[in-house]
Amino acid sequence: MTAALLLTVSGCQSPPDSASGSASDVVGEFTEPEPWSSSDMSEAAPYDMAMPDGTEIDSRVSDPEPKAVTARPEKAPYVENAAVLGKVFFDTPEGPRVCSGTAVADPGDPGASSLVWTAGHCVHTGRTGVWYRNIVFVPSYNNEALSGVSATVTDTREISPLGVWWADRAGVSTGWAREGEEVGGAGAAFDYAVLHVRRSGDPSASLEEAIGYAIPVAFDAPAITGIPVLKIWGYPAEAPFDGNLLFSCQDRPGRLSITTEDPTLYRIGCTMNGGASGGGWFMARGDGVLELVSNTSVGPSDAQWLAGPRLGAEGRELLGTIGAGAEAGAR
Repeated sequence: MTAALLLTVSGCQSPPDSASGSASDVVGEFTEPEPWSSSDMSEAAPYDMAMPDGTEIDSRVSDPEPKAVTARPEKAPYVENAAVLGKVFFDTPEGPRVCSGTAVADPGDPGASSLVWTAGHCVHTGRTGVWYRNIVFVPSYNNEALSGVSATVTDTREISPLGVWWADRAGVSTGWAREGEEVGGAGAAFDYAVLHVRRSGDPSASLEEAIGYAIPVAFDAPAITGIPVLKIWGYPAEAPFDGNLLFSCQDRPGRLSITTEDPTLYRIGCTMNGGASGGGWFMARGDGVLELVSNTSVGPSDAQWLAGPRLGAEGRELLGTIGAGAEAGAR
């Protein structure tokens, strides 16, 4: 892990008939898509779940709205400073869209993981039950932090130094499949997904070995009020951002409850917007090792804060379901 990632304290399978049951019931399998060109990537629209400004929340379990924290650009080259972070591209009925994602460790295949953590709404429509198609992950997208990528880059290798990785398998939480909606925050407490990816032209390669490391996922993080600081990354793509650059925000997390029936979310001040959805939220353990504890799910349309789900037993099960261990067990 490099110093730039350290925290400081200052064609697819049909969806299941029912979203209830175990995490393994909400899994899609895909064939390799047609290649995404650099122009396809540059034209993909940001995808986010916005909540109306001033949304009423339950003050009994939510902390006061945090002050906005200005997103800061990540230092380039990204392969040296934040290689596990990247962009997720996918096709929807409304056209190509883009989110963010993180290469994460696979307990079933130590050292050779090919798993990516992102938001559920970047993979699946939620309660309407539709899987998106042609999902790919590009770690260290636009590695040199070039401006005007869409106008200057014609070779995808310039913006994908570690390759383009397509999802052959994906899973979302049963809560997202049961409750998720594109607007309003419904299902945000369960808004996460795991992708199993393969590199185009080299299907035997592992994402972790290509990058050099992968981030472990923490399913037993302390209570939200016990975490001194979280740092989140993403590729925001709505004005004043353009989706070409990697940004981060750092803040002490607070609590957000959208409904009293669903689990409480993490929330921090952050000015990132659409396109940052799915980006990883990181906590430093006592030994300084970073762990992923959440992903960007929802924020207000005025981009003052972002919120993400807490991860627990179902998230752990989903990781195992999509990972290499489950694949080996099925053979």
